[in-house]
Amino acid sequence: MARSPSRRKFIERVVEKPMLNKHMTLEDYVNTIRMDHTEDEVVHMTRLFCMDSTSDYVKRTGMEFLYMNGFFQELDILLLQNKQSINPINRKWAYLYELFVLRKQGAKPKHELLKKVHQMKTNIAELNCLVGFMKIYLYYDLNEFEKLGDYLDHQSELISEIEDSFLTSLFFVRLNETLFTYYWKRNELILARKYAFQVLTYPYCQERKANIHMHLGLSYLYENYLQCIYHLEEAKRIATLYNKTTLIKAIEQQNYPFISAHFGVVDGVTTTDPSEQAHLAIARGDMEEAKRILKSISLESPFRKYYLGLAEQDKGILLRAYNDFIVKRSDYFFSRLPLLAINNSRFKNDA
Repeated sequence: MARSPSRRKFIERVVEKPMLNKHMTLEDYVNTIRMDHTEDEVVHMTRLFCMDSTSDYVKRTGMEFLYMNGFFQELDILLLQNKQSINPINRKWAYLYELFVLRKQGAKPKHELLKKVHQMKTNIAELNCLVGFMKIYLYYDLNEFEKLGDYLDHQSELISEIEDSFLTSLFFVRLNETLFTYYWKRNELILARKYAFQVLTYPYCQERKANIHMHLGLSYLYENYLQCIYHLEEAKRIATLYNKTTLIKAIEQQNYPFISAHFGVVDGVTTTDPSEQAHLAIARGDMEEAKRILKSISLESPFRKYYLGLAEQDKGILLRAYNDFIVKRSDYFFSRLPLLAINNSRFKNDA
């Protein structure tokens, strides 16, 4: 529904009025507007506040709000402003967020980014915390999980040193999201879901909430089809509301077909993703079509090896997929897939 002119003017007035107070923080602003507006309105209005504020403090902390809500076009603008700031602290924040963006884009080798972040020394609590998160993300990307656990244990201590409660909340969302992923991959689902639901209770991190719903849906893979679909639908609802096209595509073309094929609920389900086309073919019993698709694409992914093992009914391929999940990804959750297939099937290479 289109917003009325009077409503638009009201929002513009609320966004502009605090500009008269250059000392207003993000938390001050959110507290000013949250009682009269929906959560979605608060998120969009705070996005504008981050862009319009003349405060050095808001310009740097605003990058965290924009990053956590997936407003990457606005983040690029604020990043540039902070890089050009006369305030050296703002320039340091900009340097770190540039590394976050480069990592997310896959624009630099992970080892190179890790070297850069290890070289950064600071005694500022907020920057120490961001450095910690960057190391956690990179060690996760590099599958160095023994180091990842050490940093996760220390991160809550770093967050507790920060005085800004709004920023602290955003950092705890980051930490809980990371802890969810960490325990999910370790197949410790009760702990994982505890951290996931803590993310969902925080109101102002919409992209993170959509991501958590999507992954929570996958976490019910061995339990309940309807729970899987519920969380996918919630993820898509939020992603659609905020026009997160990449996330919508992941849900529609990868996650939904994957879950549908796994549970055998495939009527009318289609996808443009070759891996999931093969998975759907297997679920429909068309093993020849699945093998044809899989032979035309790389089998580096353990998921694709798992699909080939299903299509070929080959225990050896399934065991290699299991080994790849464990050794290459330390993924004890999805490693259950090939083991489940082995336990439930008869194979041509069995004695």
